[in-house]
Amino acid sequence: METRYYKEYSPALGRDMELKAYGHGGRPVLFIPCQNGRFFDFENFHMTDVWAPWIDSGRCTVYAIDTLDQETWSNAWGDARWRIERHEQWMRFIFDEIAPFIQDETRRRNGWDGVPGIIAFGCSLGATHAVNLFFRRPDLFDGLLALSGIYTASYGFGDYMDDLVYLNSPVDYLAGMAKDHPYIRLYNEHRGIINVGTGPWEVPETTFRVADICRQKGINIWVDVWGQDCAHDWDWWYKQVQYHAPHLLD
Repeated sequence: METRYYKEYSPALGRDMELKAYGHGGRPVLFIPCQNGRFFDFENFHMTDVWAPWIDSGRCTVYAIDTLDQETWSNAWGDARWRIERHEQWMRFIFDEIAPFIQDETRRRNGWDGVPGIIAFGCSLGATHAVNLFFRRPDLFDGLLALSGIYTASYGFGDYMDDLVYLNSPVDYLAGMAKDHPYIRLYNEHRGIINVGTGPWEVPETTFRVADICRQKGINIWVDVWGQDCAHDWDWWYKQVQYHAPHLLD
């Protein structure tokens, strides 16, 4: 498996950020780690082994990045406005720096024309971020695999609400989206999968809420609910990736 490591200064964040790429061609996948996670979690938690059939065959390249959760969603004692502004800087880092880099490398390595879309992938809070990326920027993200996420910003910000918290709370901004919003057409041209179990440590309620909202708005997202044996843990996420990745990469 070809791997590449990058460390570059991010103007959006005012600090160096690290990234690792796994693969030599195919569709680009952006992996967002679990809460407080680092870019190397994709490898350290053996997701490389699960994705290896598609990476090694040239069907996809996975790009693993760092989160800023310790400064933002997990920083329960910090000032809420500062935390959400810092999170929004991380989103700008992805939109304005990481996504163009991935798209340029994907074009060059595959010899493709045009602007390739990116698949957002994450588990737990990484799934929360992946869903947010997919719904906020369907011009950049044309695929989604979200496993065991919580899709309300109240998970990180409690009762606090402002314009930026709303912008990062999918159950809120999707509920407020007009049925004729142009993004809905883009969502329906893409492939989005949200998977959750109903077993130990899972919190499926906001997944159910996203499913209801999408039905009301005419958004064709596949919400796949697994049984009470399905726990909030890596062993189950491996199984869910093995099941769902072919649907995204076909």
